[in-house]
Amino acid sequence: MRKDKLASRAGQLYGTVAGLLAAFIAGLVVLEQIGVPQQVLGYLFVAATFVLYAGIGIASRTVHVTDFYVAGRQVPGVFNGMATAADWLSGASFIGLAGTLYMLGFDGLAYLLGWTGGFVLVAVLIAPYLRKFGAFTLPDFLAVRFGGHAARLTGVVVLFACSFTYVVAQLYATGLIASRFLGISFETGVYVGLAIVLVCSLLGGMRSITWTQVAQYLVLIVAFMLPVAILSAQHFGMPLAQFAYGAALEQIAALEQQMLASGLADPDTLVRHLVPGEALDPLNFAALVVCLIVGTASLPHLLMRFLTTSSVRDARRSAGWTLFFVLLLYATVPAYAAFAKLEVYQNVVGASLQALPDWIYTYGRLGLVEICGAAASSADAVRAACAAVPESAGVLRLSDLAIDRDVIVLALPEIAGLPYVIAVLVAAGGLAATLSTANGLLLAIANALGHDVYYRTLDSRAPASRRLLVARLLLLAAAAVGAIVAASRPADILSMVAWAFSLAASGFFPALVLGIWWKRCTAAGAVCGMIAGFGLTLAYLLLTRYGGMGEWYGIQNTSAAIFGVPAGFAVAILVSLVTRAPSRHVQAMVEEIRKPAGKPVMIDGAP
Repeated sequence: MRKDKLASRAGQLYGTVAGLLAAFIAGLVVLEQIGVPQQVLGYLFVAATFVLYAGIGIASRTVHVTDFYVAGRQVPGVFNGMATAADWLSGASFIGLAGTLYMLGFDGLAYLLGWTGGFVLVAVLIAPYLRKFGAFTLPDFLAVRFGGHAARLTGVVVLFACSFTYVVAQLYATGLIASRFLGISFETGVYVGLAIVLVCSLLGGMRSITWTQVAQYLVLIVAFMLPVAILSAQHFGMPLAQFAYGAALEQIAALEQQMLASGLADPDTLVRHLVPGEALDPLNFAALVVCLIVGTASLPHLLMRFLTTSSVRDARRSAGWTLFFVLLLYATVPAYAAFAKLEVYQNVVGASLQALPDWIYTYGRLGLVEICGAAASSADAVRAACAAVPESAGVLRLSDLAIDRDVIVLALPEIAGLPYVIAVLVAAGGLAATLSTANGLLLAIANALGHDVYYRTLDSRAPASRRLLVARLLLLAAAAVGAIVAASRPADILSMVAWAFSLAASGFFPALVLGIWWKRCTAAGAVCGMIAGFGLTLAYLLLTRYGGMGEWYGIQNTSAAIFGVPAGFAVAILVSLVTRAPSRHVQAMVEEIRKPAGKPVMIDGAP
């Protein structure tokens, strides 16, 4: 009954939020028409969404441990699906994915296939059984399933490494958006975003994050789908871009041939949009898909979301809703990339250097668009840079133009000449995506350090008030360090996210799958498998990125888990076979968590 009432109240609340969002967008359109400055519109929109998120976070504050860690285990399946989708649709998905498809063409579909397919593994192999187990965190599950602190602390190390890498990517995206639409520096934008994250997560933990993420999903999905729907209607008379963009692909293919024939494109560097193997060879394509599928099923902040439902059945239902809400965006991503490329090919490539659109200079001043090898900060800078290129003939060739892939989504409304309010809406959606994921990641880190290291390992008699205080302090510390690293601009967003997936996959996937599905897996086997898989992946990432080591078999380091996951499984199985089998109690517990009915193994985080 309590769950039904909660679902009804939540439905009414978020229906109102959706209505207010539509009215607010309409109001900003009116303000733009009467001449309100663009920067003022940007501040109004971003401030309004920030107030919404902070208000929900404050209203959902709690002093109860179960609420802080798992939202009281009372989140209805459909709303948990929306929150999980927001948690999942990070800055990498919102900002980086369409840009990646823009750059890689067909081969960029590896990201869509991997991230979508991963939810099948989540729903079938892992999420329902973790919910039946009843743990607060992944290290909690490892500790009780395998016994002792070795598995718990190894899990904490893996969790921190993959989650911290991922949260840096989100804060990086926040700085990118804020620097463009709020008129502040990149570094300041990172810390502004951090402040909002902390308001949403410090007071209420998982409870406040859950209900904030539902609102963030509403903002981000409207922001992502509206611009491409408008362009689809303008070009083809049909607002359903997911069905209409095939015509855009045909036009892109024809324009590619025209550019090659006219010398505006170089056949050695042009990545044809519809031809597989232009950017990724088949081996790297397959390796990336596999790593992203397995990584999706291993991300701690994502799996934590399924611990908030009231039952195993709701966990399964939540996984289904999550996939639906994720697909709304992922089915739109290829259309977004296609329309962006069509606009650039039609209106920018081949244009006179004297008549380039203003958005080139807007993003060039941020160092995100280069022409003839130099930042396109002004018309004079472009002319000077291209004058030094012997083949330049006063028109912009495709090879002269370099657009940062993380700009494509943010810039599309301006590239296409849409109202500035649409551009601000996209920025607000990008912030919603980055902040929602950053919330989940920071909470996963804080929970692991506060619950698994402090409470379970150092002070098992700590009262609830002290446990929550420690968790909040650790969350604050992790957030501050993440912001400092993000402000240094370590890499592009999608690369950092791919690294996080590989680290999570190699460190967690073998232990989770074997821990649930193989009763014979021992503590020594699980720990050794985690260390072997995670260690090999981390070494490959560091040595190929910073140590000058060549790639094995040509596999890019974004797919490093292709080596770590098999190593983790092999070591875990071999060590388990040569060590003493788990006790009958542990084996019975493993059998019990596979049954949908019955009580959880752990109640309120205690076995």
